Amino acid sequence: MAQPVAHDKLPVTPGRSGCPINMTIELLGDRWSLIVLRDIMFGGHTHFRELLAGSLEGIASNILAARLVKLVDAGLLTRDDDPSHRQKVHYHLTEASIQLVPVLAQLGAWGARWLDTTPELTVRAELLAAGGPPLWERFIAELRATHLDGVPAPADGVLAELTAAYEAADSRARHRMRCGATGQP
Repeated sequence: MAQPVAHDKLPVTPGRSGCPINMTIELLGDRWSLIVLRDIMFGGHTHFRELLAGSLEGIASNILAARLVKLVDAGLLTRDDDPSHRQKVHYHLTEASIQLVPVLAQLGAWGARWLDTTPELTVRAELLAAGGPPLWERFIAELRATHLDGVPAPADGVLAELTAAYEAADSRARHRMRCGATGQP
């Protein structure tokens, strides 16, 4: 999959200032851009319908479509036709968005530490924080292989580990809800 950016900077319009924090916030600071990248990165969703159906936050279809266009135009995603279906496309992370893994890991760790989150949605952030840079580098390598080289995600990779931990925590939460509702252990 070819990257849309031939040089070392993303094709974005100049911000209000040349401050790197400002420029990053202008690009990623809206309500949905990081969530869309999160769902592609950690959810493995690459199609519009998967992203729409898998959105825990309930993104509207028009907002999702607008964010996908914005992220493709900014060089954070590529958009590739699906050869099996004329109207279906795959969205893939670019090197620039893959490099956001440490940022998302730190955001998740901060949120897990300071905000009232749910255990099943916090477990991946805790694992990423506990694994630190070595785990992040493994995940980055896995995302590069999957999104840049088109290699299927490994069954025993970081994404599989994070997904299994989430599913186990979600199962425990559902069990607690059922038991709490019926008074059964």
